[in-house]
Amino acid sequence: MLKRYTKDNIQLLLRKLGERADNIPQKVLETVNGVIAAIRKDGDAALKKFTLDFDGVALDSLYLTDKEAEEALAKLPDGLYETMERAAVNIRAFHEKQREEGFISARPGRVTGQRVLPLRTVGMYVPGGTAAYPSSVLMNAIPAKVAGVAELIMATPPKKEGLNPAVVAAAKIAGVDKILLAGGAQVIAALAYGTESVKKVDKIVGPGNDYVATAKRLVYGAVDIDMIAGPSEVLIIADETANPAYVAADLMSQAEHDPRAAAVLITTDEKLADKVDCELKRQIALLPRAETIKKSLGEFGAVVIIDTIDEAVALSNEIAPEHLELSIADPFSKLGLVENAGSVFLGHDTPEPLGDYYAGPNHVLPTNGTARFASALSVSSFVKRSSYLCYDRASLLEDADDVIRFAEAEGLGAHANSIRQRLNKDENA
Repeated sequence: MLKRYTKDNIQLLLRKLGERADNIPQKVLETVNGVIAAIRKDGDAALKKFTLDFDGVALDSLYLTDKEAEEALAKLPDGLYETMERAAVNIRAFHEKQREEGFISARPGRVTGQRVLPLRTVGMYVPGGTAAYPSSVLMNAIPAKVAGVAELIMATPPKKEGLNPAVVAAAKIAGVDKILLAGGAQVIAALAYGTESVKKVDKIVGPGNDYVATAKRLVYGAVDIDMIAGPSEVLIIADETANPAYVAADLMSQAEHDPRAAAVLITTDEKLADKVDCELKRQIALLPRAETIKKSLGEFGAVVIIDTIDEAVALSNEIAPEHLELSIADPFSKLGLVENAGSVFLGHDTPEPLGDYYAGPNHVLPTNGTARFASALSVSSFVKRSSYLCYDRASLLEDADDVIRFAEAEGLGAHANSIRQRLNKDENA
């Protein structure tokens, strides 16, 4: 079921994985540019018109009312609210460890320092289709609130039957301040530029379809964004101690996300690869998203047979996967070799879904090889750092000649003059 590779033809797999992030289709780009222009010109009126056109909902108010929230919460399945509360405790505890402190450095006559300040307002996008995941609400909102974000606005497309109750519950648990009933490129533009009813935010986070992702690309600069998320991926490094049923299940847990999701097994044991293939065929028939899994595994599923675990880790570093499972006898012994991975899952009993929902580390991770330089969403994603400095006159006099020399070397006479004015060294004075 999985296409097999060896180190002799591994470049074919690397090329295939890289091609999953297609260029933006011209039609999508043109549509999104038009939507952004309309929002900037007509504000609320355009936002309501697009909501009616695309979602079939005529809005009286752009925001979910307390009564509507209560009605949604009443439809929540038994026990789910408590499950999400327990997950939130784990997520909050993990992210509390990420808090940053400013610093101050003082020498006689000189003070320099750095302040760490939360963003004031953040917009969080939550898709309204099959990807309306309450877990993503917790993962995006909790670190924002731990960072100290004053106002967190969740934007999600409205539905005639009402919002997903689990999404509303997750928003309440995570401390979301407002729920904005709009989706698509139009709400990204509204959050980025503001309308009569929508406050311009400092940053937009959260996943979305091609139109949402393209809108985030285009508004970046007017606001900050978290990342441009590509199709999901898991890479499992397994030795002879791995359970083939577990490995197959974990591969499929990512493949069910999207036909473009990638599920790759790298193993030193060819017999394990054979058993995993058998398990895939057995288990896939039992799963509700079997067709999506088949498409994903058929196009982007792979198994690589390699000589040693060290070689497997080296190959994984080249791929830089979103999720990396070390399903080997002594996973901690190889953790130090891992350089590029969004999140690492150690051992046979630490499947990737633990991270998706419950354990605490963030599941918003760099995809499509960007783990080479990017990091998971964190508390740091919702703060800015501002430096400060203060010199007394004696310290300025001590450093003045160096600053003037630097400025003149760069041809910036006014910079040098700023110092000279304080030294009475202006030759024209």
